[in-house]
Amino acid sequence: MRRRLLIQVLAVAALPLFAVPVFSAGEGGGGGGGNQTVTQCKKGMVWDKKKQKCVAPKQGMLDDDNIYEAGRALAMAGRYDEAIAVLSLAADKEDPRILNYLGYSHRHSGRVTVGLGYYEEALRIDPDYTLVREYLGEAHLQIGDLAGAREQLREIEKRTGKGSREYGMLSEQIDRFMKS
Repeated sequence: MRRRLLIQVLAVAALPLFAVPVFSAGEGGGGGGGNQTVTQCKKGMVWDKKKQKCVAPKQGMLDDDNIYEAGRALAMAGRYDEAIAVLSLAADKEDPRILNYLGYSHRHSGRVTVGLGYYEEALRIDPDYTLVREYLGEAHLQIGDLAGAREQLREIEKRTGKGSREYGMLSEQIDRFMKS
C-alpha cells in the first residue's frame, strides 16, 4: 500500500515535468479525423475535415472530440509522442478520454509513472471508466505491482462483470504476467 501511494505521489508530481508544449494559438476550423490522421498525414500533422488535407495542429483549431479521435488513433498506431502533442491541445483538460490516452501514450513511451498520474486523474473524474482501469492495471503490471492490477480487475468486475472486453483483456494480461 505504501509503495502504491509513493508511486501515485511521484506520478502526480512528475506530470508538469513531461507536459508537452502547447502549439501556438491559431484560428481555423474544421474537425480532425482519427483515421485520416494516421493513414494520410505525415509526422506532426493532423487531418482537417474542413480543408480536406493534413495541417499542423494548433490550439483552438480542432474541437475536443476531434482532438480525442486523432490522439487516440495516433496512440493506437504507436505514434505516442505525436498523440501526446495532439491530445495536449484539448481545451477541456479534465476530459477523462483525453487523460486516458495521455496516460496510455506516456506509458507506452516508457514514462509509466507519468501515465499512472493521468490514469488516476481520469478515474478521479470518472471512477466508472473501465477502459482507464484496464490500462491502469496494465501499467501496474509494467512496474511489477500484481496487487494493483488485480485491484483494477476487481473494480472492472464490479462495474461491468466478467464478460466485458476490459475485464477479459486485463485478466489475460495478469495471467501472462503470472506465467512469466
